[in-house]
Amino acid sequence: MSTTLRDPAPTTEPAAAAASPHARRFGLPIATCLVMGNVIGGGIFLLPASVAPFGTISLVAFGVLTAGAIALALVFGRLAERHPQTGGPYVYARAAFGDFAGFLAAWSYWITAWVSNAALAVAAVGYLTVLFPAAGAHKWSMCLAALAVQWLPALANLAGTRYVGAVQVIATVLKFAPLLLVAVGGLFFFDPANLGPFRATDQSAAGAVSAAAAILLFSYLGVESATVSAGEVRDPARNVGRATILGTAGAAVVYLLGTLAVFGLVAHEKLVSSTAPFTDAVNAMFGGTWGGTVVACAAVISMLGALNGWTLLSAQTPYAAAKDGLFPKAFETKKRGVPVVGVVVTVALASALTVYNYTLGADGVFESLVLITTFTATVPYLLATAAQIYFLLSGQRERVHPGRLARDGVLAALAFGFSMWLVAGSGYAAVYQGVLFLFAGVLFYAAMSARKTRATA
Repeated sequence: MSTTLRDPAPTTEPAAAAASPHARRFGLPIATCLVMGNVIGGGIFLLPASVAPFGTISLVAFGVLTAGAIALALVFGRLAERHPQTGGPYVYARAAFGDFAGFLAAWSYWITAWVSNAALAVAAVGYLTVLFPAAGAHKWSMCLAALAVQWLPALANLAGTRYVGAVQVIATVLKFAPLLLVAVGGLFFFDPANLGPFRATDQSAAGAVSAAAAILLFSYLGVESATVSAGEVRDPARNVGRATILGTAGAAVVYLLGTLAVFGLVAHEKLVSSTAPFTDAVNAMFGGTWGGTVVACAAVISMLGALNGWTLLSAQTPYAAAKDGLFPKAFETKKRGVPVVGVVVTVALASALTVYNYTLGADGVFESLVLITTFTATVPYLLATAAQIYFLLSGQRERVHPGRLARDGVLAALAFGFSMWLVAGSGYAAVYQGVLFLFAGVLFYAAMSARKTRATA
């Protein structure tokens, strides 16, 4: 294994790809939509009910998490200024600590992406059955619907980055319309009597915040989205960091306002047992029962948009690692600005996991795998923030802005602490099983490293 710590050379895409009418680099608006779309998947439609049992103190937990997520976004922005290449956390970890750390970041991020894609697709089927009841008539009709939900965004990706960006903008606008309707419009119908107690459990204030945070911890996964696709962003040294910060801040505003509005629209005792809190909120605002259809449409669009973005990200990190000889060379294949092999392999794995889920049932196995991703997603975060701390403390002036040294150091420490909190919130079982997934990657790395060594001998 090479132990040379070096800054990877700036990556430029082949001229053929750049000239393709189907390939187009993302500007700041699309990069921001990519971050917001990936951070806000379908979970927001259930979050208010999930944290309602703790009382309105859960908003404090949301505030703490938001501060941590913004710190992480700012760190990624700083790193992207110095390393504006496709790969995000993989690039930063490898530049600081060498090939092995870079591989661990790429491997764990890849696992997170394709397992999470399967989970998103299965969750989307639950909302599809509201719109199309026939889709939920049998487990195999549900399975086919879940596979369709995965492959439609994959086909948009295979068509080229031009279409990925278009789908992401459309999905972001369509899904935020009903969310903002509740988040902003709901404040005009806000009734403080619906809020319920500040602390609804017998736990201490710190205990209640921690318990609520354990549910909310993973609502900000995806803040790294623009950094992973930096090679597809115009002027990445400038726009990736800005998109990361703007996208994370935008998601935070929607999260906080949306949750607060639902708390004030739906009576606490009803919200605790609600299975569709945004539906109840819309019904409380306008009356009737049409809110279910509106929310179901928004949820499906939200998840399709998230799948569109995550499908691209799931192929970008293996692509970056393949260029360095740490993943099979096939993952380096790129057409119309998209790593096509990475897209196909990732969607195929997610599809196989989906079929496995519907074959054996959703009890236990699938939920365990999804929980593991909450741990594997934090491994790249920890390595990336550790890389920033390394750059700040090692005196590498070409990587550090002297006037921002103290501020960047505080942000990196906060982001590292936030990432550790994410790991702790995963639970013992998820950390244990996630480490096994990482160790399985060690064997893969050994084979790829040996092959790379033979090739350069």
